[in-house]
Formats: sequence, structure tokens, C-alpha cells
Amino acid sequence: MRKVLLVLGLAIGVWLGGRYLLPLVLPFLLGSLVALSAQPLVHLAEKKLGLRRPIAAGLGVSVTLLLLGGFVSLLGAVAIKELGRIAGAVPDLETTARHSMGVLEDWLLNMADRTPAGMQSAVKQTVHNAFENGTTMMAQVTAQVPRAVGSVLSRVPDGVLGFGTGVLSAFMISARLPKIRAAVEARIPEALLEKGKATLRKVRLALGGWLRAQGKLMLLTYGVVGVGFLLLRIPYGLVWAVLITLIDAVPMLGTGIVLLPWALACFLQGQRLRALVLALLFGTATLVRAVMEPKLVGKQLGLDPLLALLALYVGYRLWGFAGLLTAPMLASVTKSLLDTKG
Repeated sequence: MRKVLLVLGLAIGVWLGGRYLLPLVLPFLLGSLVALSAQPLVHLAEKKLGLRRPIAAGLGVSVTLLLLGGFVSLLGAVAIKELGRIAGAVPDLETTARHSMGVLEDWLLNMADRTPAGMQSAVKQTVHNAFENGTTMMAQVTAQVPRAVGSVLSRVPDGVLGFGTGVLSAFMISARLPKIRAAVEARIPEALLEKGKATLRKVRLALGGWLRAQGKLMLLTYGVVGVGFLLLRIPYGLVWAVLITLIDAVPMLGTGIVLLPWALACFLQGQRLRALVLALLFGTATLVRAVMEPKLVGKQLGLDPLLALLALYVGYRLWGFAGLLTAPMLASVTKSLLDTKG
């Protein structure tokens, strides 16, 4: 019973912390992650170079930030280069979408001509209204772009402040890390401290297992989509497959947000075989993820596949996208705590 209450208290604490406390301490959490990541370099500078802790911390955190910034810059440069190549090969998307909608409207109107005479007028009016609303919706979406850009720009000052606070806190936390650790350990009972360390180890193992499972799922999706695009001889197919794989990693989107409209456009333009293959790719990728996700997540987190599936579903129903990320890890930690003797 005590363990059940402990787990419930932990779950409530995590929810309250994420809901109210996380926005306030996020820069310091990021600074702590950078400081902990720099700890091996700081330790090396202290032991091998004989530097004092503040200087070693400044050097280690600086090198870590430079490596992180270089990695992000490299990824951004590669992405911009590849997207630039794709942009030169892809026709105007708005023109293609409008043309496809026109073809679909004509097809539906032809189908309306085959309905009973008394129904033709009402059916045709319904089709016209539907596509008129669709055109209006596209115009509204286009009009929302400047507003969305303005909203993003309005948040830049807060983002810069948070980023600067996180970087500064990384240096300060790294310089004081031994003192912070000693102060925390001195104020926590040894038994509780050991349990806390064990729980943190389980959380770290659960997070690592979840990341490995998602990486394997992304490789499977990329393999399915990439092979399909190679068979269809789509220009820059492997690059497109990377983009679709990244979209698929967001559970509320999935491959269907790209492949299904693409298949419909090909079907309306008379490319029936390509439309069929794209639809089959969507079905295959979705089936692979649906079948393999509970197994891979369960295996990496030490959960039964059925329990992993339950955690994924309950997490999504309760917290949406965030629940899909956190519920399996919480289930793994909960199972470990309940299995622990004592």
C-alpha cells in the first residue's frame, strides 16, 4: 500500500510540476543538463591541467556549448541545402493543390449528372458549396501566415531571455556542482537519498530505452518509405523519406498527412499506379508502427507489450502528445518501484 501511495504521489507531483513549475525553472533545467554534460571535460581540466574549479567549469561548458552549437549548425546547413534542392525540383504547391481540387470538383459534378433528375440540382449545389468553402478556407489559411509569423516574433524576447539565462546558469551550476551535490546529500536522509538515486537511475534507463525504441521505429518507417520512393523513382526520394519519417515521429501527424493527399492528387491526375503505391506505403508504414511500437517500447522499457500499448493509449487520452512520450516511461518506473522489495 505504501508503494502504491508513493507512486500516486510521484505521478501527482510530476503533473503539478509540469503544469505550473516547469515554465519557471526550464532555463535552469537546461543549464543543469549542459553542466552535467560538461562534467567529464571539467573533471579532465581539473585533474590533467590542474585548473581551479571555476576556470575548469568555464572551459568545459564553453567547449560543450561550442560542440552543441556546431552540431546544430551542421544539421541546419544540411537541411537548408537539401530543402533548397527540393524547392527547385518541386512545382508550385498552391497551383498543384488548386488544380487537384478543380479536377476533383469536375469529377464529382460528372458523378452528379448520373444521379436521378430530381436530385441533380441539389447534389451539384452541394459540390459547389463544398469547394467554395474549401477555396475560402485556403484564403483564410494564407491570411493567417503573417499573423502566425508576428506571434512567433513577439515571443523572441522571452526566448532570448530564457536562452541567456540557461547559458549563464550552466556556467554557474558547473562551477558550484560539487558544493551543490554535497549540500543536497547532507540534507537528505541516507535511506531516502539511496532511493532517490535508484529512482533517477530508473528514469534515465527508461528515457534511454524509449529513445532507442523511437529510433528503431523511425528506421523502420524510413526503410518502408525510402524503398517505395526508390521504386517510384521520385526525385530526391531518400530526402523526402527523411522528412516524412520526422513527421511520422509526431504521433498526431503521421505519414498520412503527406502520403494520402499526395496519393489523391496522383489519382485525380490519372497516375493510378503511383497513387496506389503511395496508398500502400501509407498502409504499410502505419501497420508497421502500430504492430512494432508496443513491442519495441515494451522491450526497451521492460514492459509487457500489452502494458506498453495500454500506457501509450492512456497517456494519449490523458495528456495528448506529451502523454505518448511520458506515459511509457512512467509505467516503467512505476513497475520498477512496485517490483522493488522493502
